[in-house]
Amino acid sequence: MKLGEGVEAAIHCAATLAGVAGNSTMPGAALAEAFGLSPSYLLKHLNMLTAARILESVPGPAGGYRLAKPAERITLLDIVLAVEGREPAFRCGEIRRNGPVKIDASAYVKPCGINVAMLKAERAYRAALAETRLSDIAADYAAEGDPRSFAASCAFVARHQRPQKPSSNPQTPKQK
Repeated sequence: MKLGEGVEAAIHCAATLAGVAGNSTMPGAALAEAFGLSPSYLLKHLNMLTAARILESVPGPAGGYRLAKPAERITLLDIVLAVEGREPAFRCGEIRRNGPVKIDASAYVKPCGINVAMLKAERAYRAALAETRLSDIAADYAAEGDPRSFAASCAFVARHQRPQKPSSNPQTPKQK
């Protein structure tokens, strides 16, 4: 199974935003810079994450992106589905019915064994992604990543995060 490159970018950006303090934001351009990506390419994926309510987009000159909920409540499956969609990776086209010898549809009452096996694998793959939280990824990086890489990432976040004023609208409190 091959996932689009946008999945990697989306997971890295969400993990980076997990390190942003409080209700601060980080501009999309800074996230693109952090990973050497085109800002227009990354914006498409940030918008997908925003539409899926994984990220929150804050408008304005001091705006940017932040997690829409705590990293403990975001799984890798949430991010993959936001970027790749909910359809299974394997979609059976029932090509077993396409050959030159046409057999009555009643010969195909049992599901295609290949489709059954592929969907079983998809369920296992999704279950593994659903078990891994964004907070787990961030904690593992902090504990096991090269200290130089971790320090550079933290410094980048500190340099580019934008503090936000507390919301004056009591109906939209930030979940943390």
